Amino acid sequence: MIEKNYILALDQGTTSTRAIIFDDSGSQIITYQKELKQIFPQLDWVEQDPEDIWNATVEVIRKTLSDCADLGLKVNTIGITNQRETTVLWDKKTGEPIYNAIVWQDQRTSKACENLSNSDNEKLVSKKTGLTINPYFSASKISWILDNVSGARKNAEAGRLAFGTIDSFLLWRLTDDKVHLTDATNASRTLLFNIHNQKWDEDLLSLWRIPVSILPEVRDSTSFFGTTKSGLFDCQIKINSMVGDQQAAAIGQACIKYGAIKATYGTGCFLLMNTGEKPKISKKGLLTTLAYRINGKPTYSIEGSIFSAGATIQWLRDGLKLIGSASESEELAKSISSNKGIYIVPAFTGLGAPYWNSVARGAIFGLTLETGRAEIARASLEAVTYQSYDIIKAMEDDLGQPLQSLQIDGGMTENDWFVQYLSNILSIKVARPRILETTALGAAFLAGLDSGLYSKLEDIENLRKKDRLFYPSIDETERLKLLADWKDAVQKLTMFKPLQNKNLNKE
Repeated sequence: MIEKNYILALDQGTTSTRAIIFDDSGSQIITYQKELKQIFPQLDWVEQDPEDIWNATVEVIRKTLSDCADLGLKVNTIGITNQRETTVLWDKKTGEPIYNAIVWQDQRTSKACENLSNSDNEKLVSKKTGLTINPYFSASKISWILDNVSGARKNAEAGRLAFGTIDSFLLWRLTDDKVHLTDATNASRTLLFNIHNQKWDEDLLSLWRIPVSILPEVRDSTSFFGTTKSGLFDCQIKINSMVGDQQAAAIGQACIKYGAIKATYGTGCFLLMNTGEKPKISKKGLLTTLAYRINGKPTYSIEGSIFSAGATIQWLRDGLKLIGSASESEELAKSISSNKGIYIVPAFTGLGAPYWNSVARGAIFGLTLETGRAEIARASLEAVTYQSYDIIKAMEDDLGQPLQSLQIDGGMTENDWFVQYLSNILSIKVARPRILETTALGAAFLAGLDSGLYSKLEDIENLRKKDRLFYPSIDETERLKLLADWKDAVQKLTMFKPLQNKNLNKE
């Protein structure tokens, strides 16, 4: 009997933290999940308590390791994947955060970004980072904390503070406050990292007024990041990978060849296309970013971001109370034959690619007295497919050729109606994997690669398991009419000036 090896993947997301045990064939063995709360101190502000994230991390890891022990399974390594851009600063001596984590969705720095967005700065940022000046990324969040938390800038300049995206913060805690590291994919989302020479950049640090002393050391996505501290768990385990969640999902989908593309439908939706060894600069509003870095060699991608995907369905459930569960949206969408002219543009925290409009806010168009729960639920699902089309079209324009298929994953893709409508609107084949937790699977694959469970990255291609293929089944005239009406809704939205009331709190 061949003895199996086991990998623990820690998937720290925006709305939950999961620990998943995979065996070395990529099969999912054990899963524990802990939901997380978001904090909305003011309009457009989104925060989380770093201690909640830490406590959830310890809880889910302990539970999975306990189950492993009961089954006689030994975990060989840990891989970490995390919500990107979300920003934490903490005291190096005490390990205590000096402010809540500012989440990637947060828009409080829109004005600061607007003030910096002249042509010279945009050229500088785009050339060095592949990104755009936007509150989505970490740099403006760091600056805000340094400027608004008492003593923060003074302590940062004195070398007393540490900055990290969530991966770095958790690693610091997991290793007994000893290791301050990140990987190249997370570093590439800060607006401070030069993706060409793979270093923190002095010009960018100066632009955002951030001292280099607070930044973590950047390593490959597959590296030895340390060992869990003694007594935290029943055994000490090596950590052999860290990677941003969207890049991890691309690895989990085996997008390791030029032109391979995946879309992850979680809180937001993120489409990544592998562009190989050289960075490709988009002319259509997409981002250039790291796909992964292994053995010191970077592989690049272009990316499009939808800020509200699953978050829109969560809004139906928790905000409007129109549905009792996310799965109910599928039944409501299937109950009617059309959207009846209802279009939702879910710009709750602005519009992402290819629009990059941080001040836009959500709207519903076409309301009548006949509009009910089913129409709103269907329009919410449709909106995610239309936004996906916008990004796919931009990618096709950048490549100069049409795409033939899309690999998908994430919680929303359990909804068959949604996936079929996605295939209809994109007019391409859509492939859904058997394991939807591809973000965690990607982190597990990378940890297995660094720890010697796999000999090369290409080994994971044989481990990817397909579930179902979806093919377009819509009249082309109808498809084009739906997309034209969507474009019209977006244009109307961008004409409005959103409410600006800094004293308006979200309960």
